[in-house]
Amino acid sequence: MKKVTYKTSGVDIAKANVFVDSIQGYMKSTESPNVLKFRGAFGSLFALDAKNYKEPVLVSSTDGVGTKLLVAKAAGIHDTVGIDLVAMNVNDVLCAGAKPLFFLDYIACGKLDPKILKDVVKGITDGCNQAGCSLIGGETAEMPGMYKKDDYDLAGFTVGVVEKSKIINGVKISTGDQMIGLPSSGIHSNGYSLVRKVFSLKEQKTRAKELLAPTRIYVKDVLPIIEKFDVHGIAHITGGAYYEKLTKILPQGKCFSIYKNSWPVPEIFQIMQKRGKINDAEMYRTFNMGIGLVMVFAKADVPAVRVYLQKGKIKHYLIGEVIEHRSERILL
Repeated sequence: MKKVTYKTSGVDIAKANVFVDSIQGYMKSTESPNVLKFRGAFGSLFALDAKNYKEPVLVSSTDGVGTKLLVAKAAGIHDTVGIDLVAMNVNDVLCAGAKPLFFLDYIACGKLDPKILKDVVKGITDGCNQAGCSLIGGETAEMPGMYKKDDYDLAGFTVGVVEKSKIINGVKISTGDQMIGLPSSGIHSNGYSLVRKVFSLKEQKTRAKELLAPTRIYVKDVLPIIEKFDVHGIAHITGGAYYEKLTKILPQGKCFSIYKNSWPVPEIFQIMQKRGKINDAEMYRTFNMGIGLVMVFAKADVPAVRVYLQKGKIKHYLIGEVIEHRSERILL
């Protein structure tokens, strides 16, 4: 047997170290004064500034991008999926009323390609800057045998903070409350297994700009609303969409009645539905259909909320109300 080394086995530690050094500038662009740097630290450090909180509660989320990565691979475009990765996590902690503090990433690949992975990390830092949180660390794992040479996968983890008395969990949702929806930026990061069934590989490449439009990050638009108004519930419309993610915040005995024609459904969803002969229930269970985040308010507060949104030039739609219903959780 020839002499065997870790490098001949497919893992190049020196190359990985060069890659890690090359992305330090990206990471630094996201750092707040709360990020602590210590030589030789094995973990990432973040100092929680608790002086503005009486009872600070940490809210965490972990998620990935899913098979949208296969579209990115087919198109050779890798600088937007990092934004998706951040968005899928920070939008989730936002639903509890939390401000995202920091983010960590995990990148697994068959063979480290510095150019591709630098594009991915650039997207992650772009997402962190959009969310106002710090990228404080991560892991890049080169795993030949587990992944094909040109394959990679992403996972992310974020932590946010909210005052205990201000946690948003849906318990305030009452009959007569109304729902305001904020538009999505496209398909976001869910339903891509179905997307890839509808569109051929060639079409995925020609439609790459549309299919790879990064998930909208709602943090900087929504946090001021949470500070100014009494938000009864927030839902991030991701996997499971209206039937699962939206109804997740509903108290028992309540039902969301959706005004189905109250917002424009982007053309991409209409094309997929027609070409795939997909029924409405399947579309609204799989895709955001043009609404990426939903907030629930008391009916009396909605006019003031809408004036605030209009002044801030934040596009929004009144998309439904809360009704009593013994058996249904959502009516579309």
